[in-house]
Amino acid sequence: MVIDAIQARDEARVRELVAEQPELAEERDESGVSALMLSHYYGVDADDALRAARSTPLDVFEAATVGDLDRLRQLLDDDPALVLARSSDDGTALHFAAFFGQPAAAKLLIERGAEIGAVASTFGNVQPLHSAVAAGNDEAALALLEAGADPNARQERGFTPIHGAAQNGDSDLVEALIAKGADPAAASDEGKTAVDFATEAGHEELAARLRGTG
Repeated sequence: MVIDAIQARDEARVRELVAEQPELAEERDESGVSALMLSHYYGVDADDALRAARSTPLDVFEAATVGDLDRLRQLLDDDPALVLARSSDDGTALHFAAFFGQPAAAKLLIERGAEIGAVASTFGNVQPLHSAVAAGNDEAALALLEAGADPNARQERGFTPIHGAAQNGDSDLVEALIAKGADPAAASDEGKTAVDFATEAGHEELAARLRGTG
């Protein structure tokens, strides 16, 4: 029931259900993804209600997603291998910290030995850097680059980090990527470059700057 309400993006119904039957906050979908994680996937702002209703502690993926550093640190202290663990839908804790705007969690995971180039097949073959760029999580993106993330890594359809930063109009991140070796002329499988992505998104000034890089 809660899963259906989350997928319908019905925040009020989610809150109503877990208030009436707290055990429903423990629900998981057919792939094993928790209601808490799904609420973030679907942008349903019911994190507080779901966490309050649960009787089970956060797992490593949930802790990374919500930025609970104390819980994340405890989990990694107890089982360091969790830093490399895969969720039921093939993400790592680092992917989730990067995508859901948790730079401190991302940095902690990097420090603990997370796989910088881990590929999440079910999310379009993204690496954590792609996730950070897509979310505009510049702090995590910069930490990943400093840790050796490939600035030219390709996800599904040949999309690279600089394509995402250009599409978002994130000039500072574009410059940081280029400084770390990103190719501004790299083309996606559809033949689009960072200039094209910036232009299509209406970021003309950035597109002009990218043209100047040659």
